[in-house]
Amino acid sequence: MTEPRSGQPLFLANHLALDFVNSAYGVGDEYQDFFTDDASVVSWLKSAERLPGDFSNVPPGLARQARAVREAAIQMLDACQTGKPGNPELINQLLDKGQPVRRLEWVAELPGFRVTEYRRDSSIDALLEPVATALALLLSGDERKYIRQCEAHDCTLWFLDTTKSHRRRWCSMALCGNRMKVAAFRARKHQTG
Repeated sequence: MTEPRSGQPLFLANHLALDFVNSAYGVGDEYQDFFTDDASVVSWLKSAERLPGDFSNVPPGLARQARAVREAAIQMLDACQTGKPGNPELINQLLDKGQPVRRLEWVAELPGFRVTEYRRDSSIDALLEPVATALALLLSGDERKYIRQCEAHDCTLWFLDTTKSHRRRWCSMALCGNRMKVAAFRARKHQTG
């Protein structure tokens, strides 16, 4: 996969958990990992709209834990694809320890009450809990049958196939689809020529 080295995360998977997994992509010299340090994980969470733009309390060890969660997610995605057992222990810990706080609040504009969720605190568990929840719901729901990995030989990206026919093959037409179609065309032309 030929990627621009912009330092910007890719959000093309149609699902928060798969975009989180795609925070590292490529093979060999093309490998890129967006989670280089704790601040880069916070930046990703802001880009994914899971933290407010003014969030600045970066807990030490966040990148290490984010990479561990990503690896656990990849192993569980593989388990869903192959039918082999997976280990949800790390995800379950995040679901438990990072669980958001819910509060009943009066909303004058309604007027009436509304239950609002708040991040428990600025701990690593609380920051990564939205990803763990998204992954748990994806892997346990009906959508899991539409989880795909890009068919390009040099691409490692995952996506949720939300197309009507559920026949999407590439992470995106711009990144891999067009490139693979051109390669197939050249191969056919070479065989006939």
